[in-house]
This record gives sequence, C-alpha cells and structure tokens, in this order.
Amino acid sequence: MAIFDIHEFDKYKEDNRREVKKAKENIPVNMWDTYSAFANCYGGVIILGVKERDDGTWYTTGLKNPRKQRKQFWDAINDKKKVSINLLKETDVETYEVDGDTIMVIHVPMAKREEKPVYINDDLFGGTYRRNWEGDYRCTSLQVKAMLRDQTEETYDMTVLDKVSIKDLNYDTIHSYRNRHQLLKQGHPFEGYSDEEYLRCIGAAAISDEDGKLHPTAAGLLMFGNEFDIVRQFPDYFLDYREELDPSIRWTDRFVSSSGDWSGNLCDFYFRVYNKLQKYIKVPFKMSGGDRIDDTPVHKALREAIANCLINADFFGKFGIIIKKEEDIITLENPGYIRLGKHQMLRGGLSDPRNKAIMKMFNMINIGERAGSGVPNIFQTWDAAEWVSPVVEEQFNPDRTILRLSFVSMSDNGIETTQAPTQAPTQALTQALTQAPTQAYGTGYKNEVVQSVYSLQELDLRIVNAMKTNPYISQSRLSEDLNVNLNTLKYHVQKLKRDNVIGREGSSQKGRWIINI
Repeated sequence: MAIFDIHEFDKYKEDNRREVKKAKENIPVNMWDTYSAFANCYGGVIILGVKERDDGTWYTTGLKNPRKQRKQFWDAINDKKKVSINLLKETDVETYEVDGDTIMVIHVPMAKREEKPVYINDDLFGGTYRRNWEGDYRCTSLQVKAMLRDQTEETYDMTVLDKVSIKDLNYDTIHSYRNRHQLLKQGHPFEGYSDEEYLRCIGAAAISDEDGKLHPTAAGLLMFGNEFDIVRQFPDYFLDYREELDPSIRWTDRFVSSSGDWSGNLCDFYFRVYNKLQKYIKVPFKMSGGDRIDDTPVHKALREAIANCLINADFFGKFGIIIKKEEDIITLENPGYIRLGKHQMLRGGLSDPRNKAIMKMFNMINIGERAGSGVPNIFQTWDAAEWVSPVVEEQFNPDRTILRLSFVSMSDNGIETTQAPTQAPTQALTQALTQAPTQAYGTGYKNEVVQSVYSLQELDLRIVNAMKTNPYISQSRLSEDLNVNLNTLKYHVQKLKRDNVIGREGSSQKGRWIINI
C-alpha cells in the first residue's frame, strides 16, 4: 500500500511515515530534520503547503511560488554541507492541486545500510535524526556509532583483538563445540587440527598485523570467551534468560552471563537456553525407520530464532540480550536495529547479519540459515501449527529488535484459553491504555497492570493506540502498519470487540472504530 495517495488526502493524519509543513513562501528549515529522520528509518513522505488542525486532520495552505520552492529544495538537497546524501530521484518530488492550492509531496526512501547515517548541516553527531510516533528526534552518539559500524561489509565481529591472548578463551566451551561439529560432520577436514588451527579456520582467531601472533577475533571472544574478559571489550554485554511461569513470583528460573558460575559466552548461552525451552515443545508421536522422531519443525524454528537473536545483536548496544519464557509466549530481545529493515527481513531472500563470523560458527554446527529465509521459515512453521503469528518489533532509542513467539492457537479453543476479561474495561485498564506511549503504535511497551490483571497482550495495546490515532483505519492497513499477519490481527480485533474494549460504528468500508475507554 502506498504511503501517500492524493485521492486519500482527506483521510490522512500525521504519523511516523507522513509529515506536513506549512511552507507558504520558502522551504522550512526543520524539513531537513524530517528528511534525515525518514531516511534513517523506513522512509516517508513530507507534504509542503499543508497544516495540521488540532484534531490531527489536514488542510491546505498552498505554496506561494511552487517553481521557486522546488528549485530551493533541489539546490539544498544537492548541497553536501546541508545534507550528507541525496537519496531522491526527480520523480520522488510531485506537485498537486488540492482545494485550489498547490502542494508539494516529497517521497523520502529508506537509506541503505551503507548510506546511513543520513545527517544534515555537515554535523554527523548533531544532525542525525530518526522518527517515532511523536516526531523527529536527534540520535544519540551511540546510535550514530552503530550506523557507522554497520556501513562496512566486514562486520565488527571479524576484528582481531590484539590485546587479548588466545589462551584467555574457555577451552571447555571450545571442546564442546568441536565435539558437536565432529558428530554432525564426521571426517571434516578440520577434525585433525590443533585447537589454535581450528579456531583460525572457523573465524574465531586470526593473525594480528600488529605482532604477527594468533589472537581471538571479536567473534571468537564472544562465542568462546569468559564473561569477565568479554565485558572488557564490550562493556554493555549481558545475557539474560528468564522463566516467568508463576505470576505470584518474579521468575521461576533465571540465569545471567554475569553470575560467575558458568562461562557467560554466546555458545554456552545458546545451548543452555535451547535445552530449557525445548522442554515446553510438545512432540507428536512419529516414527521413521523404527525410531521415534523427536525433532519437529517447531524445534528447528526455535533454534533459528535463538541463533538469529545472537547473530544480529549489537554487542555495543544497551540492555543486552533477553530471552523470556512466559506461559504461552517466548520473547527474544537483542540490542540493535534490523540492518535490512523489518519488511525485507519478513520477506526473506536476502541475508545481512550484523555478526557474519558468529553466523558462520553456528552454521558449521547446522544452526541458522544463510539464505535470509530463517525468519520467514519461523512464520511458516507457526502458520502450519495454526498458532497466532509471531510478532517482530523494532524499537529505537535505544535500538532493540524483539521477536515474540506465541503458542496460542488460532482455533476457537485457543481463543477461549486467553483469559480475556468478559466485562467492560475498568478504570485501571483505561488508565493503562491511556498512558501507553504512542511511539510506533506503542511498540515495545509493556504494562504490568494490563498484562497481569487483564491478560491484554502488547499487540492489543498497539491496535488500540493505532485506532485512537486514526479511527477510520482499515484492518488491512493496520496489519501492514503493525507488521502483523492479517488473520492474527483480525483475531485480536475480535477479542477486543468481545471484551468491549473497542467497538465499530458504520460499515466495514466507511465506518469508524470506537474506543470504549
């Protein structure tokens, strides 16, 4: 669906993909903040000659001299001191007549990874912006540095750590990894190598240009190091696994990388987490050649999800990796935005991991996909199981990627077991929904009151916030904006209607949503 269609002009409001500016006589100075913000996120449209009313609807003010203003725009966007890069083609700038006024519509595409950060006023750290539901905001130095690291084809985990000794690695982890590799790929050429030769071959170590000796790579330290050494190189490194199965206590099981009673590295974390989570997967009775098959597509999808979380983490990012098991859902969070963008990740077909060397090490023991099909495969597996579709969320400031895997059935039985309230929303629910932040429709927001008392899922909050912002939004548009499978969205909408959180007035085509709070 197009971000902007002139025939839909009267239905639009400002959001995280559309911005209006008055621009009566000149190109507004703050328009370039929005250009940078759209380019560094998912693109958007800037409409000049339009103002926003108090209720969020638009009206035209027109451009006094469209030809002059168009030239002003192109002169500025091609000035390197004003804008770091011009991402636009001639056809990305259009003019229209609306209610007798001329308006200019500027389509800003999402910048490629190697083009980011897009900044203005020749000021890398002071002129880089991003966009959320509240508007444009200036990026922190941490976010700018993350974009700079992501520009190169050689990912940071390939860096040779000249100050770290190869002897500092955890050889119990290395030998466990080697045993798995040998069992999976008997007769592999690396089998007879010494540990040092083996580590070099898999990308965990390399010869330093500085002293000509073998040192761990960043990937080698992260995969096979000890936590107390890892945090010297990555100060915000933190791994956290939690089981929250009993609402009366904070968690029923937990382990973290900083506890000191295990290595705290990625390799050991992966297998500890997987061994915990696989216990909760029901295995149907199935035989092959007289042997029971205990490895299902869901097991494979779960391994893919955990590996994807680790492979795409920005280990300089805030708050670390968190994997959480609740009664009917697994949540996997990693620091860092999605390098290819969320839409491309969901489509699949392209692979652009943040940590290529770590990905190689997982691939060598048959974990993870190289073809960019890992996330689509997870969605297909969940669809085949007839569970509520997974949800991918992306948060900015700080940058985080979140994958939620629900084990709630799409069938009627699944709906009955969601423990949704059967009465009108009370004051506590009203307050929880009203106070929920609107950034990207509430993406990443978790409200304990709502979740523990009403079992209202995070996606429900996002749906309600979107409907409050645009009561005329269609379910197909909601599905696209929230990046949620249409059937999953309809299931949640029906649940919200049944619980009297929302209602519908008018037809499905021309009606509007009523929020009962």
